[in-house]
Amino acid sequence: MKTLFFSLLLLSELFAKNMGFSVIIDKPFNDVLYDITEDYDRSITAVGFSQNFESSKSQEAETYTDPFEYLASLSGGQGTQMHLVKVDEGGEILLSKAAALSLCNEAVSVVKRPDNGYFVGGHTLEGSFLFLKLDTNANIIYSKTFGTKFNDKMSKLIALKDGGALAIGSSVTSRDANDPLFASGLGLGDISITRISKEGEIRWSKKYGTKNDDKGVTAVEANDGSLIIAGASANGPKNALLLMRLTENGEKIWLKEYNAALLLKPYKLIQLKDENFLLSLTQHDTPQKEQIRLIKFDLEKNILLDKKIITTYASALKDIAEFSDSNIIGVGYVRDKQNTDALVMLLDANLNMKTQEHYGSKNYESFNALKILHNSQVAVAGVYTYENSQESNMWIAKLNKDASMAQISSSSDSLFAALKKAFADEINKKFLTIRSDLTIELIDPSLYFKVGEYKLTNAQKTFLNSFGVKLIKFLDDHKKSIEALEVNGHTSSEWGGVDFTQQYLNNEKLSLERSYSVLSYLFTKQNAATQKWLSKILIGSGFSFSKKVVFESSEDFEKSRRVAFKIVAKK
Repeated sequence: MKTLFFSLLLLSELFAKNMGFSVIIDKPFNDVLYDITEDYDRSITAVGFSQNFESSKSQEAETYTDPFEYLASLSGGQGTQMHLVKVDEGGEILLSKAAALSLCNEAVSVVKRPDNGYFVGGHTLEGSFLFLKLDTNANIIYSKTFGTKFNDKMSKLIALKDGGALAIGSSVTSRDANDPLFASGLGLGDISITRISKEGEIRWSKKYGTKNDDKGVTAVEANDGSLIIAGASANGPKNALLLMRLTENGEKIWLKEYNAALLLKPYKLIQLKDENFLLSLTQHDTPQKEQIRLIKFDLEKNILLDKKIITTYASALKDIAEFSDSNIIGVGYVRDKQNTDALVMLLDANLNMKTQEHYGSKNYESFNALKILHNSQVAVAGVYTYENSQESNMWIAKLNKDASMAQISSSSDSLFAALKKAFADEINKKFLTIRSDLTIELIDPSLYFKVGEYKLTNAQKTFLNSFGVKLIKFLDDHKKSIEALEVNGHTSSEWGGVDFTQQYLNNEKLSLERSYSVLSYLFTKQNAATQKWLSKILIGSGFSFSKKVVFESSEDFEKSRRVAFKIVAKK
């Protein structure tokens, strides 16, 4: 099996090893990452759990007869705790935080909220669902537990289009009339679904299933707002795949039970671009060898394609996603007699395997979740175990679209992160915004030009004085990575009383004059040595109205009258 070794040791409070874009967070005891997402600043956030079993003196003096009472006594990050990790585009760890919650808990899923915070879902070892609302720095805004407290376990937290989330999991049947949620269950175990609003409040919580032992595993929101659920059902040696469709309010539209002679285990359900659905699962062939199976079906539960992916070793795809070109990428694990490796598989639109890659050491590794990023690379989260070690570690990696391991970010990516840090105050005060292509757009209304004007106002000069100091320092600090600095003038499309030719040419001249006004003002502020260096990288240009600002199909004339800066990174 293919192995990947890590060579660069980073020393900090955490220990991380990198080769390509691969980060291992090595803390005491067993740690795992289960889910991953991309932040608005292009950083990557993953959640799972870490463990800490140090006992305080007061705890050592106590004697507990009830194990749940002991779990409740653990605090300050002790026991099994939800852990959130954030890394930047260069693979540097920005944040690694365990939740200081009582009742040992595991996080299994993370959803990015529209306000840049997170919803995190999981379960406590007491047997309840766990839901947390976090801010962008992983500080807990609030946390809540819910369910029947009869061995409830969350499988996944699904992002919904209204900004809320859907929690899917399993609940053991309750016959307690005093249970605040359910008077009785449907069978031995049931599918449990809870819909949560964008504010984090529970809208509804219901159970579904058959008379058998049912488990809820994964779900997705259809384009019409209905909810598609996948789970499993067991009755002794017999087992079945469960597919279900609910209204947005949780009313059952249909429930389909697909009986199977072989053990089936569903993992991930997604909606495809063609509005059909794809489910990744495994079936245990004789002798108990897991094989990947993919089922494509429509909104009315008709099976469109049912395909088994034949592999040499036992394999599973625990998460799948669709690229814009309709190719499918899946991650999971592959297991032979000696060890288990992380698996990446690329499939075409007809579910034919195009390629597969194995990553890991000579021990146990698995990719548990993936997220397709803005640039079509793929972030993955999972577990890594060093050779000759018994402790699992949190693992974040980044893959290319062809399933190969991505390298640490390019100079452009690194400059983007550094540029945002250098101008953090100006970004927060909404003077400017910075795009990933290293364009700096001035967005404060006082920095726009009046109609037909190109001479700088006092407000523009005041801003450029402080902005220029920071910009020149940034360029100097990163001169080895910078090819050029463009100062680009722009105009709105206004110019009445002339034909299109003159409209364009007049605006082109005006945009060049705006660029020159800004460029010359910054240039004359520098000493002779800096001017000589700047003369080699400065480029002034005018775009006329070719890049006018448009909002909801209408031109924003004021915002179009501007100057923007663009740093060009060396290849």
